[in-house]
Amino acid sequence: MTDALTPRELVDIAAAAADSKGGEDFVALDVSGPLPLVDAFLLVTGRNERNVGAISDEIETRMHEAGIKRIRREGRAEGRWVLLDFGDLVVHVFHEQERIFYGLERLWKDCPVIPIDLPQHSAPE
Repeated sequence: MTDALTPRELVDIAAAAADSKGGEDFVALDVSGPLPLVDAFLLVTGRNERNVGAISDEIETRMHEAGIKRIRREGRAEGRWVLLDFGDLVVHVFHEQERIFYGLERLWKDCPVIPIDLPQHSAPE
């Protein structure tokens, strides 16, 4: 079904899922130029190992509901950097320290940024 969805739509589904579990510091990159088998990376930060796990689980659930199968998952047991490969989209869910240390934004800085449309949150009353 990923053929029916654009990379931006895939990013938006995954980002909305991550946002619903407290994901932060979203960056989506179009990596289709240097990586012909992948269209986009989504980078997300979780506050701690438990949060990283919850974010990655919710992304998998929402992508599955959208008919998108996960091809590969790595790092779930450690909860420091979870990689979710959905074919056209690869999601990296980082613990804050790993996000800074590995600096994927620096490595892929020449790639175009994909705008992310997150759902609006209502203000507390």
